[in-house]
Order: sequence, then C-alpha cells, then structure tokens
Amino acid sequence: MSHYLVTGGAGFIGTNLTKQLLAEGHQVRVLDNYAGGKKEERFQNGAEYIDGDIRKMDDLNSAMQSIDGIFHMAALPRVTFSVEHPQETHDVNVNGTLNVLLAARDNGVKRVVFSSSSSTYGDQPREAYPLVEDGIVKRPIAPYALHKYIGEHYCRIFSELYNLETVSLIYFNVYGPYADPDGAYALVIAKFLKQLKHGEKMTVCGDGEYYRDYTHVSDVVRANILAMTKDSVGNGETINIGNKNPYSVNDIVKLMGGNFVHVEERPGDVRYTEADNTKAKQLLGWEPKINLEDGIRELKIGWGVVG
Repeated sequence: MSHYLVTGGAGFIGTNLTKQLLAEGHQVRVLDNYAGGKKEERFQNGAEYIDGDIRKMDDLNSAMQSIDGIFHMAALPRVTFSVEHPQETHDVNVNGTLNVLLAARDNGVKRVVFSSSSSTYGDQPREAYPLVEDGIVKRPIAPYALHKYIGEHYCRIFSELYNLETVSLIYFNVYGPYADPDGAYALVIAKFLKQLKHGEKMTVCGDGEYYRDYTHVSDVVRANILAMTKDSVGNGETINIGNKNPYSVNDIVKLMGGNFVHVEERPGDVRYTEADNTKAKQLLGWEPKINLEDGIRELKIGWGVVG
C-alpha cells in the first residue's frame, strides 16, 4: 500500500483516479481548490480532501507530508479558456506545476506523474500522424497547449537535475464518468449527453470535421497507475495515451443519435489528432480497452439517454 497525493483530485480525471486508487487499497490525499465549484458527488469515501492551491507553497508542503508519489492533475483546463485568460492560466498551469515539482523534490517524494495534453502537438502536417512522442517538433497554438508543453520539459529537467522521478502522460481527448457537461468549455461528449437528456439539440462547433482520438477515462486511470509503479519509466519520459482511432465530431453526433445545430467554431482548436501509442505499450504495457462505441453506449445508459 502506498500513500498518494492527487492534485486536482476533485476534477474529472482526478475523481476517477482517486476512486480506483482507493479500490486498490492505497491511501489517497486530494489537494484541490474547487475552482469549478465543489461537486459533492465526486467526493470518494476514504480519501482525505484538502482545500488548497498549487500556487501556494505552504499548501503544497503541507499536502506532501508522508507522500510516496504525486499524480499532478491540477490545472485550469481547456484551450479556449486559456486563449481568453492567458495570464491566469499561465499562473496555475506553469507556475503551479513548477511549485509542485519543487515541493516534491524538497519533501522527498519519489515520483511525479504529470498530466499533459495532445494539444501540445499543435497543428501538424497530415503526414505526421499518428503522432510519435520523440523527434517531432511540437507547435502549440494556444496558451494551454504551451503550458502543458512547458510542464513536460520541467518534469524532464527535474529528473535530470534533481533525480526526481517524473513521467508525463499526453492525454488524447479523455471522456467518461464525472466529465463536466456545463459551461462554454465543456467536453463535447458530456455536453452532448446533457443536451440530449434535456431534449435540446447538440451544438456542433464549426463544420464538425474536427477529428479527435477519444480515450476513455478508465484507460487513462490505468495508464497513470502504471506510470507511477513501473520501474521502466521515471526519467522524464513523455508518453502518448490515446486510442490511435480518431473520430470527427460529426461521427460523435451519429453515435449519439438526435438533432444537432452548427455554431461558431472555437479559436485555438486543431483540426486533427491521432496518437501513436507504441511507446505506452513498450514502456508501460498499456493499451486501450474501451472503444468509443462501447464507451458512449455505457454513458448514454448512465445518463438515461434513449436512442
């Protein structure tokens, strides 16, 4: 049994991870400032919750007492939000990540698993897909993407300079239980489910021909635990976590069933993403288990959406 800290552990992915860690018998401490509001349904029995901020070193030092490893998920997410609020998101996503690494180093934490994003790759020429972690020139086109790219490099540097074990997992469009369906920056699958639940039309940004490599949150959780426990990693690696099977937003609409309407496209969105997950298979022994059709079917049942 290990004692883990999950920053942002009351968020979408963090909640799913906390739940699984507890199920495996680990002790879990969550540090979260509830920037998106406290959602009581996300709280997991058996976890210790601390109201704190990764921008504050005192909060981090207190939260890291007797901690073996850190899953660093706290962030102000969403590409579009970062375009509108570049300074605020930089403070949390870049300075906050540096703070986490410094506190981990100074408190004797063994390993940090960092949540990065496929948006770090930016717009790539079509022949570059599927995207391979090493050897490709990343071209972030939004502040959030740049923040995560900087975080990857900070993790690598802390491994090289300070012998802090780090791994950066590059998520490709995560979906699943506890995803936030509300607001202008809601994840598309969760947003569509809520719209259908309330008898509304699904709102498709632009022409709907944005292709994404959707990855179920349970597969992402499994990747995180492997990244924390495998001896084959810990030297600042970056590892894609994706299905290698992209779908367009229009494809999602068809899988959902129901009426839809086109709205204005969002700034900062790339047109296409697709992961090469060979490195995850080689280093972590990881590969996705849930395909998009099955994942959406389960979510529709959970939401009580017919069709």
